[in-house]
Amino acid sequence: MSAPIDEIAEQNEPGDSPPPEGRAALAAYTRGYLARLRGGELGSLPALVGLVVITAVFAVVHQGFLSAYNIEALVIQAAPIIVMAMGLVFVLLLGEIDLSAGTTGGLCSALMAVLELRHGVPWLLGVLIALAAGVAIGLGIGWLRARVGIPSFVITLATFLAFQGVTLILIGGQGSVNLPDGNPLIELENSFVPIWLGWVLLALFVLGYASIKVNDARGRRRAGLPPVPYTVIAAKVVLLAVVGAAFTYEMGLNRNLVANAFFSNKAQGMPWVVVLLVILYVLWHFMLSRTRYGRHVYAVGGNEEASRRAGVVVNRVRISVFAIGSGMAAISGLVAASLLQSVQSNAGAGNTLLLAVGAAVIGGTSLFGGHGRIIDAVLGGLVVAVIINGMSDLIQGANSSGYEYIVTGAVLLLAAGFDAVVRRSR
Repeated sequence: MSAPIDEIAEQNEPGDSPPPEGRAALAAYTRGYLARLRGGELGSLPALVGLVVITAVFAVVHQGFLSAYNIEALVIQAAPIIVMAMGLVFVLLLGEIDLSAGTTGGLCSALMAVLELRHGVPWLLGVLIALAAGVAIGLGIGWLRARVGIPSFVITLATFLAFQGVTLILIGGQGSVNLPDGNPLIELENSFVPIWLGWVLLALFVLGYASIKVNDARGRRRAGLPPVPYTVIAAKVVLLAVVGAAFTYEMGLNRNLVANAFFSNKAQGMPWVVVLLVILYVLWHFMLSRTRYGRHVYAVGGNEEASRRAGVVVNRVRISVFAIGSGMAAISGLVAASLLQSVQSNAGAGNTLLLAVGAAVIGGTSLFGGHGRIIDAVLGGLVVAVIINGMSDLIQGANSSGYEYIVTGAVLLLAAGFDAVVRRSR
């Protein structure tokens, strides 16, 4: 069973002696953290280090790689991958797979577009129907897996093929359906948070994170458990604030003037999709790390039979993770439609799913179940986006996309192999 990201202090039983304080607490915390690293509990550390390294490499090779314009492009390109990967984390935690997540997202976005354009359905109702369809698809897949016993690989391979056909039928011979002008969904990936609001949201996020960590430390201390030292909490809060401030400042620059001096309008502020990503991250991180349901997901992924004997309704948990995965796939399809301002007949096909699975695995989620966190999807999605973006600038010509696939596949294979080696050591 995997512990949440910040719960890396030793999980001792409360005793008569009070928990250590000051330097002693920091030393105990450090020893516990190093012991976890030696035991193979690396979490998202490899993905974080990899993200820093490849970003530094591309920043040296390409002078404009860290420009505000390119950072915005990275964020909006990574958003659909990150959203889908968040949902797939739940599925992978049980050691299952959903090969149809990409085409589920394409089908749901096509359903939304067709309802709005051809049947006059209001955009918001179309979005809600698309989300409901995604959840219903996940419930169906989960029911077939849990109740009928069909392997998830077989079920989702069949739905992967079938949903491509349904999307083709919905779109028709046009090849694509353009979202109408004025649809607020387009603004998600193509409009920006006011600069002042971006700073306010950053301050609220940092203060909320700090208050939660301090409250957790106080709760552990009252229970007689060794808390995370306040110095460590302060370091994490400062790091979060610095990175967030750098991103918010960079997004406050006018990217249109940077990209093209002839543009008179301005593109300033972080894209609205960043707010969506933060909301989804907080929601699912809270559910996995602070609810009974999250504990049940980790328990079933770690040992299904032991969970069943402990009273966990395994089939219910299994059905629910597929519902969450497909629901998030539907949101991912809507985000992709916002980015392209249209829905293609092949939406969600191709390498969409592979990039999302790759993002989760690269971030640190195990393919064997029981280990993974929502932060894995975020870090892994950024790694994938950085590789694709950086390689597109580094390699030009007709075969450039081929080299991008090769490098991305090699990184995924490395991450999967690392996961297998770490799991064997544990």
